[in-house]
Parts: sequence; C-alpha cells; structure tokens
Amino acid sequence: MKITRPTLLLDEDRCRSNIAKMSAKARQHGLTLRPHFKTHQSHEIGRWFRDDGVDRITVSSLTMAEYFANDGWNDITVAFPVNTLEEDTIHRLAEQIQLNLLVESTESVRALDSLLQNPVDVWIKIDVGYHRTGIDAEDTDEIARVVEAIESSSKLRLEGLLTHAGHSYDARGASEILRVHTQSVRRISDIRQHLATTHPDLLVSVGDTPTCSVADDFAGVDEIRPGNYVFYDVSQWHIGSCALDEIAVAMACPVVAIHRDRGEVVLYGGGVHFSKDRAAFDDGTVHYGLVTRGRGWQLPDHPVSVRSLSQEHGIVQADSEFLSQVEVGDIVTVLPVHSCMTANLAGQYTTLQGRVISRL
Repeated sequence: MKITRPTLLLDEDRCRSNIAKMSAKARQHGLTLRPHFKTHQSHEIGRWFRDDGVDRITVSSLTMAEYFANDGWNDITVAFPVNTLEEDTIHRLAEQIQLNLLVESTESVRALDSLLQNPVDVWIKIDVGYHRTGIDAEDTDEIARVVEAIESSSKLRLEGLLTHAGHSYDARGASEILRVHTQSVRRISDIRQHLATTHPDLLVSVGDTPTCSVADDFAGVDEIRPGNYVFYDVSQWHIGSCALDEIAVAMACPVVAIHRDRGEVVLYGGGVHFSKDRAAFDDGTVHYGLVTRGRGWQLPDHPVSVRSLSQEHGIVQADSEFLSQVEVGDIVTVLPVHSCMTANLAGQYTTLQGRVISRL
C-alpha cells in the first residue's frame, strides 16, 4: 500500500472488536443498543453492526438518515432537535421507515403536528447537565407542557425521554465518568417517575461513549446510543473510557520538512485533515494528536505529539530520539484527538490491508 498524502487508516479487527464489546454489554444488561452512526457514516461499517445483531440506529441529521435508510436500516432516531424546514425529507422518511425525532419545546411539537403527513415517534430531549440543548431536567412544568402537546397530536407518538451526557467528555478517569453517569440517570429517572402516573410506559435513552463504556449499572435505562466507541480516539483514551489498543483509526501523514535545530517535524496533515479539536496532557500541555510507531500504533516511551496545526501543516514537537529516526519522505501515523471529526474530513477509510471503504 503506497501512501502519498494524508490517509485515514482503519484497523478493521479493532473496530469489529469495539462493536462486539458494546453489543455484548447491552445484551448483558438487557438494554436496547441503538448505536450512533455519526462517527463512521459508512454503509459497510454499518453492516458490521448488523453482523453483531444491531437492528436500529441513531444519526445526527436527516441526510444521514436517508443515507442509511437506503442501505436497509428501517428504525432510525435522528438525535438532533428536529428541523421542520426539512419537511420534505421528513415526509419521505416517515413513509419508508420507523422515524424517531427529537423535540424539546411546544413550538417544535406544534410545527411537526402541522406539517406531518405520516405518524412519527418522538422523544423529549432532556438536559441533564451538558447544557447544549434539551429541556432542563429540573423544569418539570415545561416537560409536562411538551408531553401534553404531544398527547394532543394525532400524528405524534411519545416514546420516552432521551439525553446525552456530553459533559462526561470533561471527566478525568473512570470515577468521574461514573459520577456523571449516576447523576444523569438519576435526573432523567426522576422525570420518568414524576410522569409515571399518567405515562407509565415512557422509555429512557442515554447515549455518550464514555459512560456507556465505563458504567456497569444501567438500572433505570432502557436504551443506549454510544457512537464514538466504534473507533475511539485520543480524547477517549485521555479520560479513561478506552485503552490505547482499542483506538481503531490513525492518520498516516507524509513528512515534508524537518527543523532539527528547533526539534520540529512538519507533516502534510493539518486542520483540514484532523480538525482543530485539542486534548491536553496531565501537565496542561495542549496537543492535536499523538504520533505512533509501527503497525500496532504504539506510543514512544516519551510521548511525541502534534503541537500546532494550520490548514495543511502539522507541526510535531519531537525529542532527539524521534528526530534521529525520521527523514523527509517518511510516513508518520497520528492518533486523532476526535475520530468523528477526523473521519468526516477524511471522507473515506483505508484498511491496513489497503482496501478503501467509502462513507457519506
């Protein structure tokens, strides 16, 4: 396999192993697994989930929902606040598949009700601490109003309460991740209990990779929706939700210049390949990816990292040992900080055997 430009490598064995581990955990705890496909966005990789018994999925856009519906997935949750401006796409999908949408206000419920031609299931998005979107878990009055608006519609079916504890990505270590998990589940379970008299069958869906990877107590949860676990990445490794040998993607980058006087190696691989998502070592030093060695993507004894990015350039801060081993024209592999963004920018995957896998 000849690499001439930044190329996202995929270790299929690691990827399939990650898929199998999460599927086994879901079965062990009696959970519905509805993995988020925004990380890989690939028909072929999606079929690897099917091989492991997955029959329903999560996506982050209606475009993505159509892409996977075209490959035979017929139970899809769009885990993003519904955009009623895309009503034509909503109509098409609702005619073809079991479409599940997110609402978080009476306005979005009424807008959906007025435009729908076919019934859809809806989940109420609850904010349990991430503060990105959703109804605050403490605002039971607003939650009740949204429930009432859904119940007043003949086209909407209320499935349950859905949350994403994205603040788990700020944790450091398993104990902090578990604390986020426990608090998040308690908050959404309290809401279900509050509504139990009138709505005893509401389901609870949670969905971040760190808590789903680390937690072993899912009491009060019916469904999990992790996505990043298919590849994992340096951010997940830093916070303790995966092992280094579970990271399944790495960017192969050509070395285009070396400045030995200042300990820098210049890679063809910049912000347009990695994004500018950052991670930090324990001492607070920021980096944009970790440089690895060999086919097993092992880290050097002293971490070597991408310390700065511009559009096409990646600057590696290197020690003397690394500098002695690299020349212009070599290929260096870098574990990405955020595999979702890196995969999105790469546009395709190349397996370690040289096979190209396409994606949306």
